[in-house]
Amino acid sequence: MTGLTILGMITALLFGHGNLFVALFGARVTLIHFPLIFIMGKVLEKEDILKFGKFILWLSIPMVVLIGAQFYSPQSAWVNFGVGGGEGEGFQGALGYFRPPGTFSFQVGNTLFFSLAAVFIVYFWTSAYKLNRVVLVLATVALLASIPLSISRTLFYSVLLTILFYVCSLFFNPKRFLNFFFIAVGVVIVTIVLSQFEFFKLATEVFSTRLTTASEYEGGVSNSLLDRIFGYIFRAYATSNEIPFWGFGMGMGTNVGSKLLSGDRSFLLAEFEWNRVIAEMGVFLGTALMLVRVFLGGKLVLGSLSLMKKGGQILPWLLLSVGLVNLVQSQWWQPTILGFGIFINGLAYACLQTSNGNDFKVDVHRAA
Repeated sequence: MTGLTILGMITALLFGHGNLFVALFGARVTLIHFPLIFIMGKVLEKEDILKFGKFILWLSIPMVVLIGAQFYSPQSAWVNFGVGGGEGEGFQGALGYFRPPGTFSFQVGNTLFFSLAAVFIVYFWTSAYKLNRVVLVLATVALLASIPLSISRTLFYSVLLTILFYVCSLFFNPKRFLNFFFIAVGVVIVTIVLSQFEFFKLATEVFSTRLTTASEYEGGVSNSLLDRIFGYIFRAYATSNEIPFWGFGMGMGTNVGSKLLSGDRSFLLAEFEWNRVIAEMGVFLGTALMLVRVFLGGKLVLGSLSLMKKGGQILPWLLLSVGLVNLVQSQWWQPTILGFGIFINGLAYACLQTSNGNDFKVDVHRAA
């Protein structure tokens, strides 16, 4: 990855936009951030990873209170102010309500935060690790409330994907089906209780409207998901004949690159990752760089499957329910997505590298 990045910087200066600062900004993603995955794998121990998980669960409780306040407040309210005091940090949702950003600059941060929280919530409910049950219950309630309050289809699909990954892990140890049954019953009970409150009813109505209108616009849920996962990859090559062999230059597809080169913040090349990278670096170098990310994703999948098969250790597998798509195709030009992508995959890689994988084994009797 380092070699491809350095080569991309050189071609950007010689054959592309020729701006050193734009090239450096584009290179930071894979030259500085990407190696952190491997550094995390070297320095983090089992207890470090679980401390991160506990902190995220604690933080999810005040976070859901904040996004609830943002959801029900106008964009002119102080809870929706952004950096510098500008109003309107929410993003259009449905029925006149906006998608809240939480403590982040954009709603994608809120979505990724609760997606990661879902991973640790599922893990702590099914593990032998001793965690305060009150905190775990409150974090679970916060997660369920965050889905309609966020008005985020991505969060909804992400939580479902985490549940699907957990269900898949049951085939390595059928005894854990009892755990899944108790978890499912608990989720139903909590959802029924939440549905008795007016704030949850309204948020659910807004979220349902968002799902329906977006599904109609994009041709159904299945078409929307397939297009998000595979469509943009195919489109990256559909117009490749218009891209120079060495591309337009590393960093040109970022908002900062756009501002430095044109004076405006926009997508000069493309918004989505495969399209952007291939347009910046050309088909040959761009594909090679993305394949490094795909290769690492494959290594993490095989490693986590091996751990589940040998000892029933599911944490790295659950982390990949959020981290894998981010690693393979998410827009790393956006700092929040990049940060979460490196952090989540770094945790997964650290789980595989820990000296005693049994530390992450599931307790099949915990639910009972």
